[in-house]
Amino acid sequence: MNILILIKLLVAHIIGDFFLQTDTICEGKNSKGFRRLIYLAIHSGINTALAYLLVGMLECWLIPVVVFVTHYIIDYVKSCVNSKDTWVFIIDQLAHVTVIVLLWAWITDTQLCLNGDWLSDYRIWVVAVCYLLALKPSSILLGTFIAKWTPKENDKNSLPNAGSWIGYLERVLILTFMLVGCMEGIGFLLAAKSVFRFGELTKAKEVKITEYVMIGTLSSFTIAILLGAVAVKVLGN
Repeated sequence: MNILILIKLLVAHIIGDFFLQTDTICEGKNSKGFRRLIYLAIHSGINTALAYLLVGMLECWLIPVVVFVTHYIIDYVKSCVNSKDTWVFIIDQLAHVTVIVLLWAWITDTQLCLNGDWLSDYRIWVVAVCYLLALKPSSILLGTFIAKWTPKENDKNSLPNAGSWIGYLERVLILTFMLVGCMEGIGFLLAAKSVFRFGELTKAKEVKITEYVMIGTLSSFTIAILLGAVAVKVLGN
């Protein structure tokens, strides 16, 4: 039953923060002066009511108080930043979820294993290192490796940093597929990327670009698979 309360709190947050947050509320939260405070209160009140009613612990006044106050403060800080940057959104949602988990632990007297014992497990650190290496370090290594083959006008029609982000996502996905034992996912990913990236590179004059993309893709996949193999080996011991 304890975990059901956590799920209900998360459902209330998802409904209130995404499905019931209208464009009018969003614009009001990002406005100036007293109007912003009113819309922040309205939005926080909606999330509070949902959490209080869905959990059903009407005698526990800690739920509405904590949800309203923390939601108001977090959204107020976000409205001051007033940025549509992805990291602002992620940090905002992580703050909300952290509050929800701590509130759930408090009202259900659940131990969250915050004593740090899990940090002594070397396997966690190995997996963390593999994921970190799959991001920026791998991108730098690939950049230096394929630099001599990079076409002079390769970035002419490309989105800014799109290649780097595609590489980040594909390596993280491959590493995750290997850790969960879904090896067929790697084949699907390679097939999907082949369709989108190589589908229009069939003309003779684009052979160099095709070869360049293939070298980059296969190199990225190789790094991710090697990192995944290390992680799987460590977790298997």
